[in-house]
Amino acid sequence: MTSATPPASSQRSSGASSAEQPWPVRTVSAKVAGWIDRLGSIWVEGQITQINARPGTRTAFLVLRDPSADMSLSITCSPQLLHNSPVPLTEGSRVVMFGKLSFYTGRGTVSLRVTEIRAVGIGELLARIERLRALLAAEGLFDPRLKRPLPFLPGTIGLITGRASAAEKDVVSVAHRRWPAVAIAVRNTAVQGPTAVPQIIEALKELDANPVVDVIILARGGGSVEDLLPFSDEALCRAIVACTTPIVSAIGHEPDSPLSDHVADLRAATPTDAAKRVVPDAVAEAALVSDLRDRSAAALRSWVKRESHLIEQLRTRPVMASPLLAVDHRAEEVERLQAAGRRDVTRLIDSESRTIEHLRARLTTLGPAATLARGYAVVQRVVPDGDPEVLRSVEDAPPGTQIRVRLADGAVRAAVMGREK
Repeated sequence: MTSATPPASSQRSSGASSAEQPWPVRTVSAKVAGWIDRLGSIWVEGQITQINARPGTRTAFLVLRDPSADMSLSITCSPQLLHNSPVPLTEGSRVVMFGKLSFYTGRGTVSLRVTEIRAVGIGELLARIERLRALLAAEGLFDPRLKRPLPFLPGTIGLITGRASAAEKDVVSVAHRRWPAVAIAVRNTAVQGPTAVPQIIEALKELDANPVVDVIILARGGGSVEDLLPFSDEALCRAIVACTTPIVSAIGHEPDSPLSDHVADLRAATPTDAAKRVVPDAVAEAALVSDLRDRSAAALRSWVKRESHLIEQLRTRPVMASPLLAVDHRAEEVERLQAAGRRDVTRLIDSESRTIEHLRARLTTLGPAATLARGYAVVQRVVPDGDPEVLRSVEDAPPGTQIRVRLADGAVRAAVMGREK
């Protein structure tokens, strides 16, 4: 119900309220009744939490509660609506009602007088869950990348489950049997019915805000579709996604698949499976550590043995027994190569020396010195300011020409006296 300012005509008729001129209760009640009456007939959906239909009475009283919020509404109807319903209506039934709100001025209360009640069937509930599943999936709330990893060894586990339930006993007993030192912070809430969702959300917020809680388990045993409805509620799914602590959903049995299983960080088939997946087995971990220790020791011994064998092989090699043997072999080879090089060079020098001697002898035989030694001479014309020129014709030496005669042991100068034929 929302507040509103009375119309101007009403204020003029009754006057504006003030400390000096307050409205009487009857006036306020009448105005509230008028405002509510203008709402008209409406359809309302909710969950029946209380039915009071005494035999012989003309009115049945019910309480209709919002499954996702701590809000309720008083309902009145004819007992025949309850008796003639095709589906038996009990506390916890999801229904859709049609009626008109009324404000009872005598008691100052609001109730909905209904004339039609329709039970929400299993098929419709499943269809609504599927529509919500598609909506949450489209928003990415099922994305595996959003899943937070569970701690290997949680110090404290938060457990949200029904009071004295089999799920609580299973989780606590299995967790303590696997790791006796683990602490469990239990929060007992309703796990079905109209009050389940608000209580579970409140417990989630409390445990998520506790810094010592490392992981939270939502646990409930099996049940019908109606019993598991709170765990497919949109408000609860969004509260699970908003948590910073990893959440494990262990609702119902293996075939059950409420939406909380999809938005949680880990889905467990049963509460017992949740305890096994959250808490490591101390005996198994100790056996694993012992096995790893034995395997590490065996691997180390094998490595030492293999390296020792390799060292022994290296020690028996000739190069290790006589490190300078290879150097000695190379030194002998170098000496052989030096001797061979020296022989080749000497042989080449001797061959070239003989060739030079032969050429020198030929040059000596064919050269002008040998010819001069046999009595010949070379006659050159003396050219002023130039080198002497060899005379090849008598025409080149007219009488008076200065000439130079080269002999075997020197040269003489002379002048041409004349020509002879």
